[in-house]
Amino acid sequence: MRPHRSLLTAAALSGLLLVTACGSADPAGSGKSGGLNPPDLKAPTALGEAEGEVNLIAWAGYVEDGSNDPKIDWVSAFEKQTGCQVNTKTAATSDEMVSLMKTGAYDAVSASGDASLRLIASGDAAPVNTALVPNYADVFAGLKNKEWNSVKGVAYGIPHGRGANLLMYDTEKVKPAPDSWSAVFDKASAHSGKVTAYDSPIYLADAALYLKATKPELGIENPYALDQKQFDASVALLKEQNAHIGEYWSDYLKEVSAFKSGDSVVGTSWQVIANLSRAEGAKVEAVLPKEGSTGWSDTWMVSAKAKHPTCAYKWLDWIISPKTNAQVAEYFGEAPANARSCAETADKNHCTVFHASDEAYWKRVHFWTTPIEQCLDGRTDAHCVPYAKWVQAWTEIKG
Repeated sequence: MRPHRSLLTAAALSGLLLVTACGSADPAGSGKSGGLNPPDLKAPTALGEAEGEVNLIAWAGYVEDGSNDPKIDWVSAFEKQTGCQVNTKTAATSDEMVSLMKTGAYDAVSASGDASLRLIASGDAAPVNTALVPNYADVFAGLKNKEWNSVKGVAYGIPHGRGANLLMYDTEKVKPAPDSWSAVFDKASAHSGKVTAYDSPIYLADAALYLKATKPELGIENPYALDQKQFDASVALLKEQNAHIGEYWSDYLKEVSAFKSGDSVVGTSWQVIANLSRAEGAKVEAVLPKEGSTGWSDTWMVSAKAKHPTCAYKWLDWIISPKTNAQVAEYFGEAPANARSCAETADKNHCTVFHASDEAYWKRVHFWTTPIEQCLDGRTDAHCVPYAKWVQAWTEIKG
């Protein structure tokens, strides 16, 4: 079984209040930051002797040692080469990752963009000296110095990989082939009861992105920076959509089953879901709609309280080394972070299918970033709705 992820739930409310009060990042993705002023922490200038172990928090499928599948193991070679024993805590949500990092018991975490700003703002994640991670030189430029992994030009993590949230449809039941998110919003009634959507408050950004294109009078620039009027419009659109939703999904294996059975015929998806669905006989296609899409990019971050910093840095370099990053990308179903990984994948078409080096493609993807009160689009004359309110609204939308 391939791994899956789920995002923040209502349990995230308390942790999100911290970021609400702490500022924002630069909307252009340059890492220059707007109002986010994290604690004055310093990255190490050199590494010491390996400490013998490293404690990691990771998404399922990111730290495989052969125990789930004997053929899937990139941990054992790391342990043998570095002398660092890997201890892993698999987390199911970003909120769980944030809570675990606060304990100080872990050295590094594979944080998504909806968690990384919180870890930076709270001082739980330390700046990273990329010079101590040799393989960082080969990371795609489009993943470096972004608003979810850097602040004011200072890196707070090492990119792991990326993926886009796509529009998937049944080619026999949805005609003509859709090229717009209107298929799940304004035209959702055409397939009422068989429309599916991602089950997370962050899905509000998908509605905002559609409104950015279809209702320019709202002035939406960044789907994660919504003032009250923009936010209310996004909520209203999702409440309208709710009447046509057959099922919200978070486990992508369930979405594969839904498209295979015909219970779902159109909705939000990932490339790996389309691949698996076709492999199981479903007649589906997945496209990046003309409005663009939301997406995710994960970052390995080091704890400010790391007890094993040298082993943590060795892990950061290992996980983005060409061969290992290729293994992870194929197993999980994502584009690798290391450009040299494309020559190492077992499936030589993997990087083409996942648009690994297509920076024009990724410029159309708005990666998950935690919404905070200081607007991420750079506005200083408005207050944006923080993620805690997104969580509350999501409950109402589904209610």
